[in-house]
Amino acid sequence: MAIRILSVDDEQDMEMLILQLFRKQIRDKKYEFVFANNGIEALERLEESKDITLILSDINMPGMDGLTFLAHINEKQNPLLKAIMVSAYGDMDNIRTAMNRGAFDFVTKPVNFEDLEITISKTVEHIEMLTSLEKGREQLIAIQNDLSVAKEIQLSMLPKTVPAAIGKAGIDLNAFLQPAKAVGGDLYDYFMMDSEHLFFMIGDVSDKGVPAALFMAITKAIFKSQFSNRNGDTICEKVRIVNEFLSEDNSSFMFVTAFVCILNVKTGVVEYVDAGHEPPIIIRANGTTELVKKEGGMALCFDNTFEYTSKKLTLNPGDKFVLYTDGVTDANNLAGARYGLQYLQDFFTTGEGSEQKTAKEMNEVTLSSLVDFIGAATQFDDITMLSLSYLGHPA
Repeated sequence: MAIRILSVDDEQDMEMLILQLFRKQIRDKKYEFVFANNGIEALERLEESKDITLILSDINMPGMDGLTFLAHINEKQNPLLKAIMVSAYGDMDNIRTAMNRGAFDFVTKPVNFEDLEITISKTVEHIEMLTSLEKGREQLIAIQNDLSVAKEIQLSMLPKTVPAAIGKAGIDLNAFLQPAKAVGGDLYDYFMMDSEHLFFMIGDVSDKGVPAALFMAITKAIFKSQFSNRNGDTICEKVRIVNEFLSEDNSSFMFVTAFVCILNVKTGVVEYVDAGHEPPIIIRANGTTELVKKEGGMALCFDNTFEYTSKKLTLNPGDKFVLYTDGVTDANNLAGARYGLQYLQDFFTTGEGSEQKTAKEMNEVTLSSLVDFIGAATQFDDITMLSLSYLGHPA
């Protein structure tokens, strides 16, 4: 698209000289000129042609001089509208005033047309650079707005509150997700499958950002679909179906680690499938802690034929169970130190985490500990935790 240039000069031959000087650029549709004889006419031209981006204006004109016209240009507050002022060589006071009032450049009379061509070309390059930067800024704002909406949508997919049925079953539960970027790939879910069985899980998609968020949404939806349906399938069979579905057409080669559990709220027995995830921590009622032993288990999406096996553990009344993603243990500070699994276990054994009574308090103090540890460093991975306390099924 041609750059539209407004030439403002009371000398009648100026129009002819400009059309002759820039005939090639006009023919090639690089420049397009609009003409006015004074500042009043120039303001009318600006109202008629909103896409004018460069003004070549004489200072000394009847009706409205160039300096007054320049003041009107400034009122438009258009950073892409640039003015080159023209005046006699000896009129340096007015030229200085024009520059102080925001003129981009100037040329002197008698006009050296080679200098004028260079000055216009330089100004056009500056305008094009500003236009490109403005477009980039607008695109960035649009992307940020889209990501903000995407974050709201993603977080809305995760349970916000704990259903009353879980509390009535003798379970105190809390979970949170803090993305490293606007959106991320961590996930969790929990719900009562029936009056005696609580489903809960945590997962971590291998990638970051929007691709991981999309894959996370699919993963959560498939788990929800499978475990909401009490069709007699075992936990292993349901995880196998999820794995098979996610593995289909996985051209991005993402994978998902997950720790999937079904808790019998009457007995405290947890049947679980470890799909390559971080080992949960059990905090016993007497204050001791133990890690759930890692016994194989492949991440989802590596092998659609993989046969998953389940294990069992037992929670006694007063025991707590903490699931987390590697954004917790892999957190780094500016010195390059890693938060680490041992620190996390110690935090719940003898640290501040051991003093908390509720699942929410446990999560809050852990997140606070992580924020203090990371300090001024950048959080490079999503931080997600799901904690529960087994209170014992009411009689």
